[in-house]
Parts: sequence; structure tokens; C-alpha cells
Amino acid sequence: MLDKIVTIFRIPELRQKILLTLILLGVYRMGFAVFLPNINQAEFASAMERMGQSSLGQVMQAVSMFSASQFGNATIFGLGIMPYISASIIFQLLATVYPPLEALQKEGEAGRKKINEYTRYATVVLCLIQSVFWVAMLPQSLGPNIFLGGMDSWWYILLDAMVMTAGTVFLMWLGEQIDEYGIGNGISLLIMAGIVAQMPAVGAQFLGPAFKGGGIDVSLGSEVGIDRLILLGALFVAVILGVIAITQATRRIPIQSAKHVRGRRVMGGQRSHLPMRLNASGVMPIIFASSLLMFPAFFFGWFANKWPDVWVFNMLSNMFNNADRGYVYNLCYIALIFFFCYFWTGITFNPKDIADNLKDYGSFVPGYRPGQRTADYLDHVMNRITYVGAAFLAVIAVIPTVMATSMNIPYMIASFYGGTGLLIVVSVALDLVQKIDSHLVMRNKQGLLEAEAA
Repeated sequence: MLDKIVTIFRIPELRQKILLTLILLGVYRMGFAVFLPNINQAEFASAMERMGQSSLGQVMQAVSMFSASQFGNATIFGLGIMPYISASIIFQLLATVYPPLEALQKEGEAGRKKINEYTRYATVVLCLIQSVFWVAMLPQSLGPNIFLGGMDSWWYILLDAMVMTAGTVFLMWLGEQIDEYGIGNGISLLIMAGIVAQMPAVGAQFLGPAFKGGGIDVSLGSEVGIDRLILLGALFVAVILGVIAITQATRRIPIQSAKHVRGRRVMGGQRSHLPMRLNASGVMPIIFASSLLMFPAFFFGWFANKWPDVWVFNMLSNMFNNADRGYVYNLCYIALIFFFCYFWTGITFNPKDIADNLKDYGSFVPGYRPGQRTADYLDHVMNRITYVGAAFLAVIAVIPTVMATSMNIPYMIASFYGGTGLLIVVSVALDLVQKIDSHLVMRNKQGLLEAEAA
């Protein structure tokens, strides 16, 4: 493996791409040291620490997990890249129901560039709306002293909104520069960097009790005992291996190309396969499901604080609160994941178009007539493997909740053993390795994951 890494940096073009990507990721992390101009950072940090275990605090922690932002500070990157992701999802959904966008999507590279342009404009609008509401609601959420003296007028609120919008647009630009001149998917790498950057602090929070009293206490049965560390380490490795296996798994549909006679030559007649990913929807169902379940946690928690004597609100708040997630929450979570898996696969996978393309190229699935019969077969296969992919996502999603309740560890620590964060990190890492492998194979080099020749 060391020889392969040395080989990567011996290729000038690949070395430049990797170094540029690392530099841009470093610029992204430095942006979290640039604070908003009129926010009292000390008051903001203390207020966020106080509300860290509340429903709103848990909502903000969960959002920061997959938005490339950071919980607990007010910086120019406070919104992260989430507005751009939201705009991209909106246009991807609109392309399935709005004919002009659907026509643009089928125009190839020119249509894709036009849709990306519309996405950027929508990102700016979403940033302005979200940042204005976020800054304007700070006094109600964190207290009246959150702004510096005399800097609480609408002029300063709009100034902060413009600064945060510029920060998100800059992140969008960084992601596009990584796409064009670096290596890997830029937006995904930014999100991955934001998740990985939180791991040291979370790890220090978990290991902190072992260093109390001036020594190191990892005795059996202690809060940070060696038995718990071994169990958590083994579970972490097992979850990563499972994520890799399911992420890479595909169902191969056999494809037979028809024979064509050109003069005295017979062309075609070859067998190939159509790969259908087991987890075709990726991480989107978990993001949608967790985002949707934030609202009942927030509203029921607010109702319970407003009317503490009403037992119904207290019961519902306990069901959906991150600190005490029970069977009802997990069942709702699993049901939403299954729903969004089928929903997302349904709008991104079009069996009729695939069947028509196979027919146009003179290929067919053995045993099925080209056209509608092939489309029905592909749809049937995708429905079956989507069920398996959704079940896998549901298991990964509920692992943090089960660990937090059964092993009595903080939820943010358990979230790195499953859920959205781990799935994003592993998926982006696999994509990055595949991009590097493609560069190595083009130069007749051995890939990173290829075994040595005997």
C-alpha cells in the first residue's frame, strides 16, 4: 500500500489534483475562524452549550452533520452547503414533473450547465431567506444579549444575512473548483471534511472521564473501560465493512446485443450486463427522514415546555426527543426511510427510458421482449433490491439510537458509528478511491484496492 501511495504522488497531474483539493479543503476549514461581525461570540457559545441537550440544540447538531457547517459558532459558513443541496434536490424533483426542465436534462452537457445555473440562482435566494430568519430569531432563541451593543437593528441583520450568503456561495465555488481542477466530488468532500473535523472533539468528550484525577482509568466496568473500548472499536469496524459491502453491491442484469450483418462481417451478438445498485438512493432517504423527524421533536418539546402539566405533550416529547428515543421514534424513522427509498428511486430510475435505450441500441434482456416487457421486468427487479437497500439503511440509521440508549453514551458519539455521518464518509471515501484508481489505470498502474499479482 505504501508503494501505491508513493506511485500516486509520482504522477505530476494526480499529485497536483490531490494537493489542490487539500488546499481548498484547508481554506474551507479556515472559514470557521471568520465570525459574523455583530454577534457576541462568548454569549453565543455559552447559550449554545446550555441548549445543547434541548430539542432545538439536537436539531442544529443533526443539521450540521450533513450540511458542512459547525454547531456552536456563528461564522460566515454558518449555513454550510445545505442551501445548495436543497436547491439541487428541488430542481432534480422538478425535472421529473416540469417538461421544460425534463427537456433540458435530456440535452446533455449544455442542458446540465443550464440547470446548474438555475440551481446557483436558487441557492442565493434560499441563502438570503434562511440567513435572515436565522439571525432574526437569535434573540428569541438564545437571549437578548446575543448581539453586541447597539448592533441589533435590521441593517445589521441584513448585513449578517449577506455575509452568510456570500459564505455559502463561496463554499459552492470551492466545490466546483474541486470538481474541475481537483479530484473527487467537491460538495461531498466538503461535507465529509465537516463530519471528520467533528470527530476529535467528540472523541475527547467520550474519553474525557478516563483522564480525571490525574491518571488514566480504563479498568473493566468503568465509564470508559477497556471492555467498552474494544466493543465500540469492533462495532465501528463491522459497521464500516457492512456499509462498504452494501454500497458497492449491484444486481447484474444480463444483456444480449443483437447480431448485425455488415457486408461479410457479423457484428454484435456479445453478452454484457446492466448493473443496478442495491442502494440506488444513496444517503438521501436518511437525510430526508431525519430532517422530517426534527419537526415533531422541536414542536412537541416546545409544547411540553409551554404547558408542562399536559401529560400528552410530555409523553410525545419523550418519544421524539434525542435523549430518549423509543420504539415509536424508531418505527417512524424506519417507515420514512422505506418511503423515501422508494420515492427517490422512483424519480431517479426510469425503467421505460432504459428499456427504450436498449431497444434503440439493438440490445435486449434474454427471455423478455424489448419494450414494455423489459421495462416491467427492470421495474420489478428494482423494487425488490430497493427493499433490501432500504432495510440496510434502516439498520444503519437506528444504530446510533440503539447504542446511545443501551450503552449509555452520548448520542453525538454514537452517531459516528452509524447514520448519515458514517454513510457519507464511507461513500465519499469509496468515490475518491475510485477516482484515483481511474487515473492510475489510465497510466497502466495498479489500483489502490487491487491485489498484488502473484
